Amino acid sequence: MKFSIITATYNNQNTIGDTINSLASQTYENIEHIIIDGASTDNTLSAIKKTGKKVSKIISEPDKGIYDALNKGIKNATGTFIVFLHADDIFSDNTIIEKAAKLLTESKTESLYGDLQYVAKENTDKIIRYWKSGNFTYSKLKKGWMPPHPTFFVKKEIYDKYGLFDTNFKIAADYDIILRFLGKYKISTTYLPEVMIKMRIGGKSNKNIKNIILKMKEDLKALKTNNIGGFHTLIMKNIIKIPQLLIK
Repeated sequence: MKFSIITATYNNQNTIGDTINSLASQTYENIEHIIIDGASTDNTLSAIKKTGKKVSKIISEPDKGIYDALNKGIKNATGTFIVFLHADDIFSDNTIIEKAAKLLTESKTESLYGDLQYVAKENTDKIIRYWKSGNFTYSKLKKGWMPPHPTFFVKKEIYDKYGLFDTNFKIAADYDIILRFLGKYKISTTYLPEVMIKMRIGGKSNKNIKNIILKMKEDLKALKTNNIGGFHTLIMKNIIKIPQLLIK
């Protein structure tokens, strides 16, 4: 079982090295690492060349945003499963891919997801928010549930069959694709009950009030596009985040 790990980056010179090292230290060997750089203007490419001895492919050119970059990565991937490790993220330990491969082999499912921790920018051991997913049921989607997208491992053939990220979404294409795969087309999935990814805080969707409003509008559009829930789902989606701030 081969995993294609896709990293989209733009001017991430301070964190891309941690991301690359996190992947390079994985105990599972059948991995390809594809980095899609949006023509960074800082020292990101130098940092990649310095630490990226196990990087399989680097594409550096202007793009139309993160989802365009991720789509490029998928198109260039040759693995059985697609995994996204963003330039601010790290795996929680060096056995995550190995554990995922074991569970996917046992469950024979088309996808897998787990838990995620939001951590401080300067200290990845400091937990800000703990996103504990729990087991999946279709009815949970209508109640605002979703797995953390960075933990969502999906077979490449699913993207080939049901489509890539919809770049009409600027912030919520990941939510749209989760609803599309798990809700609309009901692909099979399994839950790895442990923290898989540590994500540094400061994502685009919560950067400012304007982006928060845009995210809510796009979330609602994704729900309607995939015929799953409505405004009540959007309200619940935000309410269920509150306990995540209390669990450490």
